[in-house]
Amino acid sequence: MSITWTRRQRALRRFWADFRTHRAGVVGLAILVVAVVLALAAPLFIDEGVTNVVRGTGEKLAPPSLDDPLGTDESGRSVLLLIWWGSRTSLLIGFLAALLSMVIGTVLGIAAGHFRGWIGAVIMRITDWFLVLPSLVTALVLAAILGGSTATIVIAIGVTSWPSTARLIRAQTLAVEARPYIERSTALGAGHWHITTRHVLPNVAPLLLASTTLEVASAIVTESTLAFLGVSANKTSWGTMLRGSYDWGAATSGAWWYILLPGLCIVIVVLAFTLCGRALETVLNPRLRGATR
Repeated sequence: MSITWTRRQRALRRFWADFRTHRAGVVGLAILVVAVVLALAAPLFIDEGVTNVVRGTGEKLAPPSLDDPLGTDESGRSVLLLIWWGSRTSLLIGFLAALLSMVIGTVLGIAAGHFRGWIGAVIMRITDWFLVLPSLVTALVLAAILGGSTATIVIAIGVTSWPSTARLIRAQTLAVEARPYIERSTALGAGHWHITTRHVLPNVAPLLLASTTLEVASAIVTESTLAFLGVSANKTSWGTMLRGSYDWGAATSGAWWYILLPGLCIVIVVLAFTLCGRALETVLNPRLRGATR
């Protein structure tokens, strides 16, 4: 047990030593850490009452000032507090939707790569069918049918964004199962469960980690788009703030802070996830380790 733990510590140290050489990835990771910490700490400093439209205390669509550093919205609520509280919804939906997408894509991808017969063929045809569907439109229809809640938005995004992951994991599974030790394991009597969980899954996990990081960014953008189109989780998020700025004509009334600041939060967090994901992909993929950093 101590030998295994020592090996894991060495592997983590090597991973961090390689990762920190990617400056863009380190910057992205730092931004994500700050964003997650602020989202988790939000209930310690503010309460959900900041989202109540009848509790706005400031002037409507007031520009940034000392009292309201980021201005106010159409109800006199602080945009700063709304952005801070809305980060909880945007990040939560992003993480959960990406997790659901990764679970579905990993299970189906490994199954399609491991079972070469009709099972794999059926899975790939289903995957191809989902790939040709416009994911945003499908997610919009699902969210509208299932209703507006955090769970339904997560499901709508998760079940429409897994096909690319499934194809990626299937290709990696085929590469892993072509190695000699898989044939030896099969000859020694290893079953499907043993091969997929003990050999295939650990080998595809690094690639899956990098893909998950990128998928979170995509899920945040999709959630914001759905909220802007009117299908939200009935909670304040960066997407619902953009929708509110559009409904109340913030652009025509000159309330640039109400439009620009939530949009910048989405751009910065998505960019951070992308930078971090690209760095992870470069570190964990041997073919990319020599790439320009």
